[in-house]
Amino acid sequence: MKRLVLIALIALTACKEEVAVAPDPVDLTRDALSFFCQMNIAEHGGPKGQIHLEGYPTPLFFAQVRDMVAYLKSPERDADITAVYVSDMSVATNWRQPGISNWIDADGATFVVGSNVAGGMGAREVVPFSNPDDAASFIDQYGGAALPLSEIPDTEVLGPVDLGLLLETPA
Repeated sequence: MKRLVLIALIALTACKEEVAVAPDPVDLTRDALSFFCQMNIAEHGGPKGQIHLEGYPTPLFFAQVRDMVAYLKSPERDADITAVYVSDMSVATNWRQPGISNWIDADGATFVVGSNVAGGMGAREVVPFSNPDDAASFIDQYGGAALPLSEIPDTEVLGPVDLGLLLETPA
């Protein structure tokens, strides 16, 4: 009987699914390079993004959240995504200094899309906030709409960028 109980316990343990724990966000350093352009992120204002991939020791950083969302929508990836973080513009010092450690889970953020604001690389930016009221205040000043990550339209992040648009850079 003891053997049967032991076998049952081993079987239950073997069947138990492992729950992956998302890695913590990594502080932004002065040496961090943006994934697509390989430019130094510290030289560009506006919110940033980081994506953690399974099996990779360091995250991919993005100088613009727009570029990070484009990567998420791309089918061409080297590994499964384990975590996605964005700068929390609700607590950022200012646009030029979005912070090095104020990361929030992208799935819980409110994103302002379609505003008249340029990100770090000059394209229209997708701006993340932890506080929906802060997103609403941003919309009052710069336009746009508040959406969760899952509802950001492809047209906001994929395709050509018109760098001739007169976009604002927030203070």
